Order: sequence, then structure tokens, then C-alpha cells
Amino acid sequence: MPNTHAAVPPLTVPAQPSAASAVGHAVGVTDDEFRAAMSRLAAGVVLVTAREPALDPDDPRAPAGEDVGMTATAFMSISLDPPLVMVSLREGARMDDLLTEQPEWAVSVLSESQRHIAGRFAMKGRISDRLLFEDIPYVRGDRTGAPLVGGALATLECRTEQRVAAGDHTLVIGRVLTARVPSADGGPLLYFKGRYRHLG
Repeated sequence: MPNTHAAVPPLTVPAQPSAASAVGHAVGVTDDEFRAAMSRLAAGVVLVTAREPALDPDDPRAPAGEDVGMTATAFMSISLDPPLVMVSLREGARMDDLLTEQPEWAVSVLSESQRHIAGRFAMKGRISDRLLFEDIPYVRGDRTGAPLVGGALATLECRTEQRVAAGDHTLVIGRVLTARVPSADGGPLLYFKGRYRHLG
């Protein structure tokens, strides 16, 4: 649509770029400022899980792939028809690498009593995924084979439909294959101002 408004003077840009603009940010926005602002956005906490493909699917004696899990707060529904969800993964993270070869994955929406699970799968320099899952009750999804955490408020099984590069993250859009509400007890686990919290 053509612009029918009167012309406005162009935006004045400082002659000397700031340090923030030198690293690719908008002028005046620093990493710390951006993090601080976004920490004020309360987010639900989920556990994203997937099963690594077998090392040699044609050899029944070959080792099976491990279960992999990752805590995420950047997760949302984006479409009802078809049912689509999206999770944001740090580029180069193990889950990002895995979902380039494994199109099927699952999500468990964590309850306020599952803070320990969120913290465990968010650790840096953590132990093996096999040990992380060792004492956590879960069932395997019918469609994906991925772990679905017992006691979660809701579980979803998904198949990747699209991957979108977005800065230092990858947005993975998945079609929902199954959606269940196994537990109606308790409130959601939230992440706000750098800490896990609950309603009330």
C-alpha cells in the first residue's frame, strides 16, 4: 500500500557506532540489557526428549541410541490447524544436533514439583544422559519412542516439519502427533528472573 502520509525526516544515526552495534546488536542494546528485559517474561518449563537412532539399524546386535533430554523455556504453540509447536534450541547444542537427524521428539510440560528435573537437564558439563534418566519415572511415546516424564502436566509427541536458523539458535517447528494430559494435579513450573518458580 502506498504511503499517503507527509514525508518525515530520516532518522539521525550517530556518526560513531556504539560497542553494542559493533557486535551486531541494535544501537544501544547490550547483551545484559536484553537478558534483563527478557528475564521479566515468565515462561513455562518443558523437558524436550528424543531417542538417538541406533548406530546400525540393520544390525540387531548394534548398540541402541541413548535417550537425550533438554530443559527448555522457549516453547510455544503456533498453530491449531495443523497442530504445530515450536522450540528454540541453542545452535550446536546436543539436542539441536540430534534433531537434525532424528525428526521425532517429545515434550513433557513440567509441574511445579518437578523443579529437580528441570535443573538436572539444564546443567552445564553434565553427566551422561543415560544417568540423568536413571531415577526419573517415564514411559515411551507410542509414536516417537521418546521418554514422556511421569507426573508431567501434559505430554506431546512431535515430528519436525521445519527448521529455521535464527541468530545463535535454531527454531524447530514440529507437527503434534499425540497430545495427552496425564496429570491434572499441581500447577505449572515457571521460569522468571533467572529462577524456577510456581504460581501463587
